[in-house]
Amino acid sequence: MKLQEFIDQNQDTEGGPAFQLENSKLLDITVNGEVWIKTGAMVAYTGNVSFEKKTSGGITGWLKQAATGEGANTMVASGQGHVYAADGGKNIHVLELGAGESISINGNDVLAYASSVEADIKMMKKIASRASGGLFNVHLTGPGFIAFTTHGSPVVLDTPVRTDPDATVAWSSNTPPSFTTDIGWKSMIGRSSGEEYQMDFNQSGGFVVVQPYEEIGPQA
Repeated sequence: MKLQEFIDQNQDTEGGPAFQLENSKLLDITVNGEVWIKTGAMVAYTGNVSFEKKTSGGITGWLKQAATGEGANTMVASGQGHVYAADGGKNIHVLELGAGESISINGNDVLAYASSVEADIKMMKKIASRASGGLFNVHLTGPGFIAFTTHGSPVVLDTPVRTDPDATVAWSSNTPPSFTTDIGWKSMIGRSSGEEYQMDFNQSGGFVVVQPYEEIGPQA
């Protein structure tokens, strides 16, 4: 491939919505005011944009983080320009939430969201010593664009369903999970495993997003 062909083929896309995928792993965010972005996700930017690290969810989120040592690791991009964001080569998914429409997302998988979106950290029931002492997710309510990440292509499952916490990315806000422990898995395998702990979405009428990957670490 010639140099100019490479440039033409991979040139960033002009115009389009405020949150626009350049490809499956790179997000182009138009900043005109403020946008919340995962800390460390910026790979490039143009224009007059500044970055300030803050805790997702405003003062409510800050108090929850201070009390638990957990929280969504986010920063605010302010000004006018474009910010290009990515997260470890993970796939990026963009949603536009309508007014009052909401979704709960694993705190580690939230990539970005518009300032018009209301965000709140929701602490989940702890599962023994798993996931660094507890689980959290970010409850996002529209209107506005949001972006989240997955390892590989996700699948959306209708509730009721039980899932592995390490593979669970997001779920409908009207179907919060409870947690169960299946001792049979531990007994059968002979050691602690992800399948021993399960998220139980026992209400009907909702959905759960799972990825083909078990992401070990602090998550929702």
